[in-house]
Amino acid sequence: MADYRLGEIESKFADLIWENEPLTSRRLAELALDNLNWKRTTTYTVLKRLCDRGLFQNQGGTVSSLVSRDAFYTGQSRQFVEDVLIGRFGAGMVLCGFNFRFGKNAAWDAMRLRAYLEDRGIWVRILEHQDYQGAPISSTRIRAAVQAGEMEQAAAMLGYNFTFENPVLHGDARGRTIGYPTINQQYPDGLVLPKFGVYESRILVGDTWYRGFTNIGVRPTWQVETPLAETHIFDYNGDLYGQTVQVELVRYLRPEQKFSSIGALREQLDHDKSSIL
Repeated sequence: MADYRLGEIESKFADLIWENEPLTSRRLAELALDNLNWKRTTTYTVLKRLCDRGLFQNQGGTVSSLVSRDAFYTGQSRQFVEDVLIGRFGAGMVLCGFNFRFGKNAAWDAMRLRAYLEDRGIWVRILEHQDYQGAPISSTRIRAAVQAGEMEQAAAMLGYNFTFENPVLHGDARGRTIGYPTINQQYPDGLVLPKFGVYESRILVGDTWYRGFTNIGVRPTWQVETPLAETHIFDYNGDLYGQTVQVELVRYLRPEQKFSSIGALREQLDHDKSSIL
Protein backbone atom coordinates (compact mmCIF):
# COMPACT_ATOMS: atom_id res chain seq x y z
CA MET A 1 0.00 0.00 0.00
CA ALA A 2 1.36 3.42 -0.93
CA ASP A 3 2.66 5.65 1.86
CA TYR A 4 0.10 8.36 1.07
CA ARG A 5 -2.68 5.88 1.84
CA LEU A 6 -1.17 5.12 5.24
CA GLY A 7 -0.86 8.83 5.97
CA GLU A 8 -4.48 9.41 5.01
CA ILE A 9 -5.69 6.78 7.46
CA GLU A 10 -3.19 7.71 10.17
CA SER A 11 -4.46 11.28 10.24
CA LYS A 12 -7.88 10.08 11.46
CA PHE A 13 -6.62 8.74 14.79
CA ALA A 14 -5.03 10.11 17.93
CA ASP A 15 -2.27 8.22 19.73
CA LEU A 16 -3.49 5.68 22.29
CA ILE A 17 -1.87 3.61 25.00
CA TRP A 18 -2.89 -0.05 25.17
CA GLU A 19 -1.48 -1.70 28.30
CA ASN A 20 2.29 -1.03 28.33
CA GLU A 21 2.66 -0.73 24.57
CA PRO A 22 1.98 2.53 22.73
CA LEU A 23 -0.71 2.09 20.10
CA THR A 24 0.17 5.05 17.91
CA SER A 25 -2.00 6.47 15.18
CA ARG A 26 0.48 5.07 12.65
CA ARG A 27 0.35 1.58 14.14
CA LEU A 28 -3.45 1.69 14.23
CA ALA A 29 -3.46 2.72 10.58
CA GLU A 30 -1.09 -0.12 9.71
CA LEU A 31 -3.35 -2.61 11.49
CA ALA A 32 -6.35 -1.23 9.64
CA LEU A 33 -4.61 -1.58 6.27
CA ASP A 34 -3.20 -5.05 6.99
CA ASN A 35 -6.29 -6.63 8.49
CA LEU A 36 -9.39 -4.78 7.35
CA ASN A 37 -11.16 -4.01 4.13
CA TRP A 38 -10.53 -0.30 4.77
CA LYS A 39 -13.34 2.10 4.05
CA ARG A 40 -14.32 5.52 5.33
CA THR A 41 -15.13 4.81 8.96
CA THR A 42 -14.55 5.88 12.55
CA THR A 43 -12.05 5.14 15.30
CA TYR A 44 -14.81 3.28 17.16
CA THR A 45 -15.43 1.02 14.16
CA VAL A 46 -11.77 0.29 13.49
CA LEU A 47 -10.98 -0.54 17.12
CA LYS A 48 -14.08 -2.73 17.33
CA ARG A 49 -13.11 -4.65 14.19
CA LEU A 50 -9.51 -5.11 15.32
CA CYS A 51 -10.62 -6.34 18.75
CA ASP A 52 -13.20 -8.68 17.20
CA ARG A 53 -10.45 -10.24 15.09
CA GLY A 54 -8.21 -10.84 18.11
CA LEU A 55 -5.40 -8.62 16.87
CA PHE A 56 -4.54 -7.19 20.29
CA GLN A 57 -2.71 -10.18 21.66
CA ASN A 58 0.19 -9.96 24.13
CA GLN A 59 2.27 -13.01 25.07
CA GLY A 60 -0.61 -15.39 24.48
CA GLY A 61 -3.24 -13.45 26.41
CA THR A 62 -5.81 -10.95 25.26
CA VAL A 63 -4.84 -7.41 26.15
CA SER A 64 -7.21 -5.93 28.71
CA SER A 65 -9.21 -2.72 28.32
CA LEU A 66 -7.56 0.63 28.87
CA VAL A 67 -9.07 1.67 32.18
CA SER A 68 -12.55 1.84 33.62
CA ARG A 69 -14.49 5.11 33.49
CA ASP A 70 -14.87 4.99 37.28
CA ALA A 71 -11.12 5.12 37.72
CA PHE A 72 -11.07 8.55 36.11
CA TYR A 73 -13.83 10.06 38.19
CA THR A 74 -13.91 8.45 41.63
CA GLY A 75 -10.28 7.73 42.56
CA GLN A 76 -7.61 9.99 44.05
CA SER A 77 -6.04 12.02 41.25
CA ARG A 78 -2.39 11.63 42.24
CA GLN A 79 -2.83 7.89 42.82
CA PHE A 80 -4.45 7.47 39.41
CA VAL A 81 -1.55 9.24 37.71
CA GLU A 82 1.09 7.24 39.58
CA ASP A 83 -0.59 3.82 39.54
CA VAL A 84 -2.29 3.89 36.15
CA LEU A 85 -0.71 6.40 33.78
CA ILE A 86 2.86 5.89 34.98
CA GLY A 87 2.81 2.52 36.73
CA ARG A 88 0.46 0.53 34.54
CA PHE A 89 0.75 2.17 31.14
CA GLY A 90 4.30 3.52 31.40
CA ALA A 91 3.12 6.65 29.61
CA GLY A 92 5.74 8.68 27.77
CA MET A 93 3.23 11.19 26.40
CA VAL A 94 -0.33 12.08 27.37
CA LEU A 95 -2.96 13.88 25.29
CA CYS A 96 -6.02 15.47 26.86
CA GLY A 97 -8.61 18.10 26.10
CA PHE A 98 -8.36 21.67 27.31
CA ASN A 99 -11.30 21.17 29.72
CA PHE A 100 -10.29 17.70 30.93
CA ARG A 101 -10.87 17.06 34.65
CA PHE A 102 -10.55 13.82 36.60
CA GLY A 103 -10.32 12.28 40.02
CA LYS A 104 -12.63 12.57 42.99
CA ASN A 105 -14.67 15.78 42.79
CA ALA A 106 -12.86 16.55 39.49
CA ALA A 107 -9.95 17.81 41.58
CA TRP A 108 -7.33 17.89 38.81
CA ASP A 109 -7.53 19.73 35.51
CA ALA A 110 -5.39 19.58 32.37
CA MET A 111 -2.87 22.19 33.57
CA ARG A 112 -2.30 20.45 36.89
CA LEU A 113 -1.85 17.14 35.11
CA ARG A 114 0.70 18.74 32.78
CA ALA A 115 2.68 20.27 35.65
CA TYR A 116 2.77 16.98 37.57
CA LEU A 117 3.78 14.81 34.63
CA GLU A 118 6.29 17.17 33.06
CA ASP A 119 8.14 17.30 36.39
CA ARG A 120 8.60 13.56 35.79
CA GLY A 121 9.76 13.92 32.22
CA ILE A 122 6.43 12.99 30.60
CA TRP A 123 5.24 15.31 27.86
CA VAL A 124 1.61 16.44 27.99
CA ARG A 125 -0.20 17.93 25.01
CA ILE A 126 -3.40 19.83 25.77
CA LEU A 127 -5.66 19.88 22.74
CA GLU A 128 -7.25 23.23 21.98
CA HIS A 129 -11.00 23.57 21.86
CA GLN A 130 -12.95 23.57 18.62
CA ASP A 131 -16.14 25.60 18.44
CA TYR A 132 -19.44 24.77 16.83
CA GLN A 133 -22.23 27.34 16.80
CA GLY A 134 -20.36 29.51 19.26
CA ALA A 135 -19.62 26.86 21.92
CA PRO A 136 -16.83 24.28 22.38
CA ILE A 137 -17.35 20.85 20.83
CA SER A 138 -17.54 18.13 23.47
CA SER A 139 -18.57 14.51 23.75
CA THR A 140 -21.50 15.67 25.87
CA ARG A 141 -22.79 17.90 23.07
CA ILE A 142 -22.30 15.18 20.47
CA ARG A 143 -24.16 12.58 22.55
CA ALA A 144 -26.98 15.05 23.19
CA ALA A 145 -27.30 15.74 19.46
CA VAL A 146 -27.46 12.02 18.65
CA GLN A 147 -30.00 11.37 21.40
CA ALA A 148 -32.15 14.21 20.05
CA GLY A 149 -31.95 12.90 16.48
CA GLU A 150 -30.01 15.98 15.37
CA MET A 151 -27.70 14.07 13.05
CA GLU A 152 -26.58 17.03 10.97
CA GLN A 153 -25.33 18.74 14.13
CA ALA A 154 -23.64 15.56 15.34
CA ALA A 155 -21.90 15.16 11.97
CA ALA A 156 -20.74 18.78 12.01
CA MET A 157 -19.06 18.24 15.38
CA LEU A 158 -17.71 14.74 14.63
CA GLY A 159 -16.46 15.55 11.16
CA TYR A 160 -18.35 12.56 9.73
CA ASN A 161 -21.82 11.04 9.85
CA PHE A 162 -22.77 9.16 13.01
CA THR A 163 -21.99 5.52 12.21
CA PHE A 164 -22.61 2.04 13.57
CA GLU A 165 -22.08 -1.49 12.34
CA ASN A 166 -23.07 -5.03 13.33
CA PRO A 167 -23.74 -8.35 11.61
CA VAL A 168 -26.98 -8.71 9.64
CA LEU A 169 -29.49 -10.97 11.41
CA HIS A 170 -32.31 -13.08 10.10
CA GLY A 171 -35.63 -11.31 10.65
CA ASP A 172 -39.28 -12.10 9.99
CA ALA A 173 -39.07 -10.90 6.33
CA ARG A 174 -42.26 -8.86 6.67
CA GLY A 175 -40.73 -5.91 4.86
CA ARG A 176 -40.15 -8.06 1.79
CA THR A 177 -43.86 -8.83 1.55
CA ILE A 178 -44.70 -5.13 1.11
CA GLY A 179 -41.88 -4.24 -1.27
CA TYR A 180 -39.46 -2.89 1.34
CA PRO A 181 -36.99 -5.64 2.34
CA THR A 182 -34.73 -4.65 5.22
CA ILE A 183 -31.52 -5.77 6.84
CA ASN A 184 -31.85 -6.23 10.61
CA GLN A 185 -29.02 -5.42 13.02
CA GLN A 186 -28.88 -5.34 16.79
CA TYR A 187 -27.91 -1.86 17.86
CA PRO A 188 -24.33 -1.97 19.25
CA ASP A 189 -23.97 -2.18 23.03
CA GLY A 190 -22.21 0.81 24.56
CA LEU A 191 -22.85 3.16 21.64
CA VAL A 192 -25.03 6.21 22.32
CA LEU A 193 -28.60 5.40 21.30
CA PRO A 194 -30.20 7.81 18.81
CA LYS A 195 -33.72 9.11 19.15
CA PHE A 196 -36.12 6.40 18.05
CA GLY A 197 -37.43 6.96 14.58
CA VAL A 198 -36.68 6.76 10.88
CA TYR A 199 -33.49 8.23 9.40
CA GLU A 200 -32.10 8.85 5.97
CA SER A 201 -29.03 6.64 5.85
CA ARG A 202 -25.99 5.63 3.82
CA ILE A 203 -25.00 1.97 3.73
CA LEU A 204 -21.67 0.46 2.76
CA VAL A 205 -21.97 -2.91 0.99
CA GLY A 206 -18.66 -4.24 -0.27
CA ASP A 207 -17.07 -1.38 -2.16
CA THR A 208 -20.31 0.47 -2.85
CA TRP A 209 -22.25 3.10 -0.93
CA TYR A 210 -26.04 2.96 -1.16
CA ARG A 211 -28.76 5.31 0.00
CA GLY A 212 -31.63 4.10 2.13
CA PHE A 213 -33.59 4.67 5.31
CA THR A 214 -33.12 3.14 8.73
CA ASN A 215 -35.58 2.66 11.57
CA ILE A 216 -34.03 2.73 15.05
CA GLY A 217 -36.35 1.52 17.79
CA VAL A 218 -38.77 -1.19 18.83
CA ARG A 219 -41.11 -1.33 15.81
CA PRO A 220 -44.49 -0.25 17.30
CA THR A 221 -46.45 -2.07 14.58
CA TRP A 222 -44.82 -5.46 15.22
CA GLN A 223 -42.79 -4.75 18.39
CA VAL A 224 -39.45 -6.06 19.60
CA GLU A 225 -38.08 -5.96 23.14
CA THR A 226 -34.63 -4.47 22.48
CA PRO A 227 -33.67 -1.63 20.12
CA LEU A 228 -33.22 -2.83 16.57
CA ALA A 229 -31.85 -1.18 13.44
CA GLU A 230 -33.84 -2.00 10.31
CA THR A 231 -32.49 -0.60 7.06
CA HIS A 232 -34.03 -0.61 3.61
CA ILE A 233 -31.29 -0.24 0.98
CA PHE A 234 -32.38 1.44 -2.23
CA ASP A 235 -31.68 -0.53 -5.44
CA TYR A 236 -30.06 -3.49 -3.70
CA ASN A 237 -31.27 -7.11 -3.84
CA GLY A 238 -28.35 -9.18 -2.50
CA ASP A 239 -28.15 -11.50 0.51
CA LEU A 240 -26.29 -9.89 3.42
CA TYR A 241 -27.11 -12.36 6.22
CA GLY A 242 -24.15 -12.80 8.55
CA GLN A 243 -22.16 -9.96 7.00
CA THR A 244 -21.10 -6.92 9.02
CA VAL A 245 -22.60 -3.85 7.39
CA GLN A 246 -21.78 -0.23 8.14
CA VAL A 247 -24.65 2.25 8.39
CA GLU A 248 -24.44 6.03 8.59
CA LEU A 249 -27.39 8.01 9.93
CA VAL A 250 -27.66 11.22 7.90
CA ARG A 251 -30.94 12.93 8.77
CA TYR A 252 -33.91 12.34 11.06
CA LEU A 253 -37.11 11.93 9.05
CA ARG A 254 -39.88 11.12 11.51
CA PRO A 255 -40.69 9.36 14.79
CA GLU A 256 -41.66 5.70 15.03
CA GLN A 257 -45.37 5.13 14.73
CA LYS A 258 -47.87 2.29 14.85
CA PHE A 259 -49.87 1.77 11.66
CA SER A 260 -53.46 0.58 11.49
CA SER A 261 -52.90 -1.42 8.30
CA ILE A 262 -50.19 -2.73 5.99
CA GLY A 263 -51.46 -0.34 3.33
CA ALA A 264 -50.92 2.65 5.61
CA LEU A 265 -47.41 1.46 6.40
CA ARG A 266 -46.55 1.01 2.73
CA GLU A 267 -47.87 4.48 1.93
CA GLN A 268 -45.67 6.00 4.64
CA LEU A 269 -42.60 4.11 3.41
CA ASP A 270 -43.26 5.40 -0.11
CA HIS A 271 -43.32 8.92 1.32
CA ASP A 272 -40.12 8.31 3.31
CA LYS A 273 -38.31 7.15 0.17
CA SER A 274 -39.54 10.07 -1.93
CA SER A 275 -38.32 12.53 0.71
CA ILE A 276 -34.79 11.16 0.27
CA LEU A 277 -34.56 10.75 -3.51
